[in-house]
Amino acid sequence: MSIFDILSFIGGLSLFIFGMNVMGISLERAAGSRLKAILSKLTSSPIKGLILGAAVTAVIQSSSATTVMAIGFVNSGLMELIQAVGIIIGANLGTTITPWLLSLTGLEGSSIYIQLLKPTSFAPILALIGVVLLLASKRDKRRSIGASLLGFAVLMFGMETMSEAVKPLAEVEAFTNLFVLFSNPIIGVLVGIFVTAAVQSSSASIGILQALTVTGSVNMASAIPIIMGQNIGTCVTALISSVGTNKNAKRTALVHLYFNLFGTAAAMIIFYSLKMIFGFDLSVQANYFSIAIIHTAFNLFCTVILFPFSKQLARLAVLTVPEGKDKEETLLLDERMLLTPAIAAAQSRNAVCAMAKITKKTVDYACRLAESFDEKTFGKTCELERKTDKFDDALEGYLARLSACELSDSDSRDVFLLLRSVTEFERLADHARNIAEGAQELNEKKQKFSETGRREMNVLISAVREVTDTAVSAFCENSTEKARSVEPLEEVVDMLTKELRSRHIKRLAKAECGVTSGFIVNDMLTDFERVSDYCSNIALAVLERDEVKLEPHDYSKRLKKGNDEQYNALFRYYNEKYDLNKTDSK
Repeated sequence: MSIFDILSFIGGLSLFIFGMNVMGISLERAAGSRLKAILSKLTSSPIKGLILGAAVTAVIQSSSATTVMAIGFVNSGLMELIQAVGIIIGANLGTTITPWLLSLTGLEGSSIYIQLLKPTSFAPILALIGVVLLLASKRDKRRSIGASLLGFAVLMFGMETMSEAVKPLAEVEAFTNLFVLFSNPIIGVLVGIFVTAAVQSSSASIGILQALTVTGSVNMASAIPIIMGQNIGTCVTALISSVGTNKNAKRTALVHLYFNLFGTAAAMIIFYSLKMIFGFDLSVQANYFSIAIIHTAFNLFCTVILFPFSKQLARLAVLTVPEGKDKEETLLLDERMLLTPAIAAAQSRNAVCAMAKITKKTVDYACRLAESFDEKTFGKTCELERKTDKFDDALEGYLARLSACELSDSDSRDVFLLLRSVTEFERLADHARNIAEGAQELNEKKQKFSETGRREMNVLISAVREVTDTAVSAFCENSTEKARSVEPLEEVVDMLTKELRSRHIKRLAKAECGVTSGFIVNDMLTDFERVSDYCSNIALAVLERDEVKLEPHDYSKRLKKGNDEQYNALFRYYNEKYDLNKTDSK
């Protein structure tokens, strides 16, 4: 084997891994929104988890990616450990598709039909279709499909190149002797583990083994233990992925390891026991198809014998990583989810929604303090505001990294709007804290509202609570209907703050209120107004997500010109609901 053959093998392996990566990412992007919908409807049924894991792995062509996704969901608290067990077992089953696709390279025969099935015949056509879709189509989904076809063609060309490059090894005696050494079950398993751990992909290591079968040196005695070891080696990706996660996520990675360890051990004990009894002839030369058959049979065997023990695997993982005090878990985010951008975008939205709910609570506490000051409530308000700052810092960094990933046009727009919304929620919480501090200052200086002033302030507080609740609900539920009701209520809040400020000045002039309280109340009114302004911005972001061509500022101006009947009706409703004149009659 010459240096040129070695270079050809390295080039073929590089094309193979690159093509597999491109195909997986592109298929994931093409199925992005559907994938999110499927995963969001997970149930606790292990059978459904098994089917889901197998299906997702078959689509994205990577059991490692599926397992990492499961770890990310568990780490985010969006999936229970027992649900992840089914998905992980299913992922092992789903990865058996890859060797069958690769086995097409080993087809032999002069028949026209067999020739058409060979990758050298159809891969160029797929590559051409892929290039046309990728370059000519403007639709994101078609471009993703084109990229996946091109990735598959590159993968197949890489496989052909590897096969051709290793053919001269058939004449190298040292290479043949090496595979004789691998026929030792323990050594074979260790080789499978090492190679798979090195390339971080069981599919890639299976492809390498299939390519080496053309040398004639790979027999069943060496292929079987190597394939068994490959399943253990693929656990390395999951174990690395679990570093820095919470306890349940670590347990998920351990379930993956235990499943493959126990499956391999059981398969080796049963298979080699039967070999001793019946004396199987394992000197038969392996080929593409026999590798695919062994791989599928082995994974089916592991699934059948271990799936009924899913709960026991989960319990063993819990025993390995016992209960204890976790570090504070902030956000529903996981860096590992960036490997699957479509899912990461959905999880980012959940994280921003969690921040929104904390912000809403912050505003509610601030409103309570404006009604009646309490030190305990003030402390909670400040604590929640600090928490929103942490969310803001973490989310902005995470979303910035996510925006640099390969996203569909829809997800890219969502990430941009999420970034904008995070800023609005953080500022909203800041103004809530300002209101709380204003209430604290009034309390410390023993300043109180007059009876009339208190009733008027309570009307404004009720309106602010409703506009905040509506904006947060609109965002979390992605409800355009609720979002459209925020702007008219925001205008009512603006009118209320102006009227309250005017009435407060009049009371100051009549010496009905102290001058000190006048400045504090004025600042509080400004903060209430700012809260409603940011709620309006959040609602407009929801509408902009739904209506791509919407210009938020133009939209707001257009509404206030009085040409929108829905807006006018809602404005009249809220104006009557929060009418200050009603307080005058009390």
